[in-house]
Amino acid sequence: MNLMKKQLFIIGMAVLAFSCKQDPAIDYALISGKLLNKTDNQVLLSGVNDRSFRKKIEISSDGTFKDTIRGLKGLYQINYNKKRTQIYLESGYDLTINADLEELGKTIEINGKGAVENNFLKARAKKAKELEGAENIYILEQDVFTEKIDTITSSLNQLLENTKEISESFKLAQQKDIKYTYLIKLTNYEFYHGHYAKKRGFKVTPDFLNDLQNVDYNNEEDYANSTAYKTLLGIHYKNKANELGRSENISKDIANLRTFSAIKSETIKNALLNSTIANITRTKNLEEYYTLFMATSTDEKQKKKVEKLYESLKNVQEGKVSPKFENYINYAGGTTSLEDLKGKFVYIDVWATWCGPCTREIPFLKEVEKQYHGKNIEFVSISVDKQKDYEKWRTMVKEKELGGIQLFADNDFKSKFIKDYAINGIPKFILIDPSGNIVDANAPRPSNARLITLFDKHEI
Repeated sequence: MNLMKKQLFIIGMAVLAFSCKQDPAIDYALISGKLLNKTDNQVLLSGVNDRSFRKKIEISSDGTFKDTIRGLKGLYQINYNKKRTQIYLESGYDLTINADLEELGKTIEINGKGAVENNFLKARAKKAKELEGAENIYILEQDVFTEKIDTITSSLNQLLENTKEISESFKLAQQKDIKYTYLIKLTNYEFYHGHYAKKRGFKVTPDFLNDLQNVDYNNEEDYANSTAYKTLLGIHYKNKANELGRSENISKDIANLRTFSAIKSETIKNALLNSTIANITRTKNLEEYYTLFMATSTDEKQKKKVEKLYESLKNVQEGKVSPKFENYINYAGGTTSLEDLKGKFVYIDVWATWCGPCTREIPFLKEVEKQYHGKNIEFVSISVDKQKDYEKWRTMVKEKELGGIQLFADNDFKSKFIKDYAINGIPKFILIDPSGNIVDANAPRPSNARLITLFDKHEI
């Protein structure tokens, strides 16, 4: 290399190095715009693909906002006062988002870099809804159903093909997502048709599910880019776990863990394990659950979370002395502590006014209370509503004529009693014996016939 070439080479490398330092790869998306009719100064942006992502975005007094989003490529949800709409983000996007917050989903307008992809998603959802129609498609007979979803799939692919200036990577991801959405409907058809058409034991023809035979259930790229693939994958492994549970007569939570342990992709395996962590608070097989989870997971953060729950749950197993609640406000007046109820069985219902599954148990709970009136048992309902909803709680107790002992926890889900039982989901039912020892920290719901069996076993 002669001197001139050598010097040019050195200069070129220096310029390249300088350029790399001055122009790093963009690893964020920009969003800005104006949101009308605000009553709050924030909106919440949460991840759809990445459930761990949550960010509060400040809105100025005139409704304008601007923020930098560093998160995984994919769908995000804008949440505001129980209204929500979705946007799609990738690094390098610069979106202008304008909307009326009173009708967020209907009024949202998106412009800027990435708008083409976002507007396609909006058009796709609208088109799919129009083609599907108001009729429940699972009512349709098999051949009509197949023709219908074929038509929908073809139309959505045509819409994608006709959308100009869309990025090739996004286009490919959408082609796959449309395909996986089609496969979900195929997968669900047998069960839902049998249910909605009232055909008990209905079975599809042998060739109906042929399109599912070549699906790769270990595809990390599709798992990251397609919500439909995630759903399809979840259905697949849930069905496998159900089959294992039936064939080996094991509980659902253990069947799930054993099924997930065979998944080759660590990303997918850990994601599915993460979705089941709450099950440790409800399992009847704590030691087996813990040992199997810890052996299967390769996510240290996940394992630490389970280990912490395990250490708490060891203290609330059958026969252990129950954690106590003290001086909870009693709807009837004054306060009540668990110690006040010693000498009787105590059936505790942990609930909240906003919890649909909780309120659906109320009629069943009233029946059980009536059946065991005068017996050696107290029925205690503990609300974990926030303090600001105290009056809402009192109103519901009165309007629904709730019986038993109605108590208001001292610090909602952060109450010591609730944390001692590691309660992270409601409704939660607990049975305690007259000596204050735990009979069942995961007692059956009032709507479950096993509750009466449990009461009879203990001669209540």
